[in-house]
Amino acid sequence: MGRFMFILSLRMMSTLVGWWIYKLTSAPFAIGLIGLSEVIPALTLALYAGHYIDMSEKKKLLLTGISLYFCAAGILFFLSTKFTALHLTNHRIALGVYFIIFCTGIVRAFAGPVFNVLLALIVPRHTLQNATTWNQGTWLTASVSGHALGGLCIAVAGISGTWLFICGGMIVSLLFLTRLKAKPSLNLHNDKKTWESVKEGIRFVLKTKDLLGAMTLDMFAVFFGGAVAMVPVYASDILKVGPEGFGILNGAADMGSIFSVILLTLFPMKRNQGRRLIIAVSGFGLCIIVFALSKYFLLSFLALMLSGILDGISVVIRG
Repeated sequence: MGRFMFILSLRMMSTLVGWWIYKLTSAPFAIGLIGLSEVIPALTLALYAGHYIDMSEKKKLLLTGISLYFCAAGILFFLSTKFTALHLTNHRIALGVYFIIFCTGIVRAFAGPVFNVLLALIVPRHTLQNATTWNQGTWLTASVSGHALGGLCIAVAGISGTWLFICGGMIVSLLFLTRLKAKPSLNLHNDKKTWESVKEGIRFVLKTKDLLGAMTLDMFAVFFGGAVAMVPVYASDILKVGPEGFGILNGAADMGSIFSVILLTLFPMKRNQGRRLIIAVSGFGLCIIVFALSKYFLLSFLALMLSGILDGISVVIRG
């Protein structure tokens, strides 16, 4: 439940920030800068963060990360108030938002992978595959709910009110996760230098061709699938569906992913995974093109949902 509330709050946060920045700037390019602000620190610190997570006590690291996200949401709430609007221009408020998102990118590099690490430590090995399926299902459900609820809250409570909902969700998440037992590092080689540990991980990835290929394909799929970051522009200016429609579009791909998880749980793929992977990735690209060209809400929604189904299939195969 703690993870569910945290993911739901994060998805509400991403939905709100995209809509808010576009309303502040009216510039599609400004939306792209949101992702750039977060990904630069997350990628820069990814290798070191992996080493640090291995050496750290997992519960403490997770609770620290969520607490910092809560602080970030609180600062963004302050930036959204009328008091701030009276004293700062929209340009300065947007710069403040980018700075906070940059800081959450640092937090994400360390806190993001901890949930998966905790799952492997908590769940017995013989039930890990089933637990992973349920874990992915709850993650996607929280993601869909967060996107849709974010759009609904913007319409009903406004931007500042939505930030209060997000802060509340973070608090609930912390209350549940404090009940976890401490999970200290299982790495007995604590004297290993950071760079040596990082080089060992890089060598393993480069030697494992299947893993390298899957990671490369995943990188390109995510890179070109980033076009959905423009959903605030499409919802506001092209489809004209308001924050409610924006929230639904934002969650469409995750709805598709939930369907694919259920489908593959009932009917697991055992043959021709390579060919199906190519078909899924190609279909994903076509769906993004359809979304980019569409001027109809229903068609845009279906294109994004189908892209989520195909992406979910490719994720399972790559995994």
